[in-house]
Amino acid sequence: IHNMMYIENHLLKGTFAGRSAKQLHCNKKSGLLEYPDMIVLHYTAGGNAMSSAHYLARNDTSVSAHLVVARSGRVIQLLPFNVRAWHAGMSEYEGRKQLNDFSVGIEIDNAGRLHWFNREYPPGEVFTTVENGHAAYYHGYTREQIERVAEICAFLKARYLIRRLLRHSDITVRKTDPGPAFPFDE
Repeated sequence: IHNMMYIENHLLKGTFAGRSAKQLHCNKKSGLLEYPDMIVLHYTAGGNAMSSAHYLARNDTSVSAHLVVARSGRVIQLLPFNVRAWHAGMSEYEGRKQLNDFSVGIEIDNAGRLHWFNREYPPGEVFTTVENGHAAYYHGYTREQIERVAEICAFLKARYLIRRLLRHSDITVRKTDPGPAFPFDE
């Protein structure tokens, strides 16, 4: 099925691999986003895409994002792209600070480093790397997620004249996401 993606009123519309984007209303007092010129990728470090989306949409949390991409590739939009999301935290890149004011935040359903959860993962979902001379284990991303994130980023770059695609770890030393399992340089 051909992908038909478009933006209407700063909301992602259309179908992606035969599935439409789900909208989940996030009613946080965020203010308008200056014209976004960067995308910041994150992992959710949560249980699943929907639980992460519901958490990010809650009024009693201090975090939010524009999109959550499920392991199936399904897209959940929490905020329009012209509304500030609280995903970057204390951040800086190339001398610019407060990157929430300039960026679209995309959360990807992924547990991150696997020692964080008391849960077993199938061997096919485990990404192994070496850190400081020792094996480190991360939750792998699905092909569907990687393809969907690449598709969305390309679309947003064209629509909003995005100049930078960044990892959360690129804008703050406090974070490691989306981690080494995400093929960022491909």
